Amino acid sequence: MELSVMFFGADSTAAQTRHARTYEDILTVARAADRLGFHAVWTPERHFQQVGQVFPSPPVLSAALAVATERIGIRAGSVVLPLHHPLKVAEDWAVVDNLSHGRVGLSVATGWHSADFALSPGTYAGRRAHTLDTVPLLRSLWAGESAEFPDGTGKPVSVVPQPRPVQDTLPLWITTSGNPETWEAAGRLRCGVLGATVGQNRDDLADRIARYRTACAAAPDQRGTDAHGRVTLMAHTYVGADDAEVRRLAATPLKTYLASYLRQTAANRTADAGTAALTEEKTALLAEFAFERYLSWGSLLGSPGHCAKMLADLAELGVDEVACFVDFGLGTDDVLTSLHRLAELKETLS
Repeated sequence: MELSVMFFGADSTAAQTRHARTYEDILTVARAADRLGFHAVWTPERHFQQVGQVFPSPPVLSAALAVATERIGIRAGSVVLPLHHPLKVAEDWAVVDNLSHGRVGLSVATGWHSADFALSPGTYAGRRAHTLDTVPLLRSLWAGESAEFPDGTGKPVSVVPQPRPVQDTLPLWITTSGNPETWEAAGRLRCGVLGATVGQNRDDLADRIARYRTACAAAPDQRGTDAHGRVTLMAHTYVGADDAEVRRLAATPLKTYLASYLRQTAANRTADAGTAALTEEKTALLAEFAFERYLSWGSLLGSPGHCAKMLADLAELGVDEVACFVDFGLGTDDVLTSLHRLAELKETLS
């Protein structure tokens, strides 16, 4: 099993003038992950919210990560495909692929929060179909094939995106929050899956992985993909000296992050009535419940021994890669200490 580092957008109450420090911290962690032999670094796409203020443009940040590192994969987790023209996605990430000498990979997402679609209001209703339908086009554009689009006069023009990327085939994942249909759709497209333990128990995850593998095996070859696919699972991560230290250091920042995420979900105009009506008291209770659940299963929050058992369990389920979600509110020094412990643990498991 491979281990990656994921930034997912911690709750940020800092003034905007301090965001420059956050970017420096991201680069510091990415450089450390590169030196320690982690497989990839993932960055999200987020807009207009308290959660993830520093992540509006994955290709811009990834360009900085590309030149700050030497070997680690540079991944988007995720590109919200309905917010962007596919030509722009292909061209932006081809630049990053050149800067990184062929280390780019993308997970594409449908998007979910109504406010994000201030950037592209016309694609919100059909965002799922748009994303799945665009994957083959994105692959062909990456491969250097021409495609027709209307130009400024409204007439079709045949164009080829530039520059040419280093990689002939674009490594692609589809991001899912747990919908079994999305797992199966990713298999049919022979994309990887970028998932998480949030909202799923072990049996749920086993079922979704089985569905994905079956669909992937039955699908035709699609530009260099294989019949096995790739399951990448995001997990909240802090490897402590012992379980007591983890609870002491991680409890407050993680519960604060979880509560902030719940408030963002409630602000979505398509949220169900129960979620939209969450009070602060109920939000705090849900965050407490989620934290305790993560300590028992579904995270790398614990001692090295606890995390080793969790990684073994995920490997048994068929997870190929764990993307270690590190930026949920811990200080940078604590994140770096955890990464060093995780790197040592990785060596004992390989």
